Amino acid sequence: MKLNYDKLGNGLVPAIAQDCDTGEVLMLAFMNEEAFQKTLETGRATYWSRSRNQLWIKGESSGNVQEVTEICIDCDEDAVLLKVRQIGEAACHTGRRTCFYRRHEKGEWITVGEPLFDPKSVYGK
Repeated sequence: MKLNYDKLGNGLVPAIAQDCDTGEVLMLAFMNEEAFQKTLETGRATYWSRSRNQLWIKGESSGNVQEVTEICIDCDEDAVLLKVRQIGEAACHTGRRTCFYRRHEKGEWITVGEPLFDPKSVYGK
């Protein structure tokens, strides 16, 4: 099985990280072929950072590592689902458990879930 990195036209495929125990969707990132191979080889979620234009091993800065327990590819072979064990409190760079912390309710967007750590102290931003 080979992923189709050309379908989106940028050499990347979307990768969803899902908690293997709870089913909670933690984040969406992107992988190029090298990131996918590193993930397969190491068992640690590795992504392609579009903003930094480089490989990004989840948790290398924050310590909030994602150990991969299962990898699934969709029917079109252009998206990846990583079932992960989230080591550390948060998957999101904002310090929250999940990147999906904004919910639409009754015509308004509300924030759910407080930050579990201060991103400035972790990332210096």
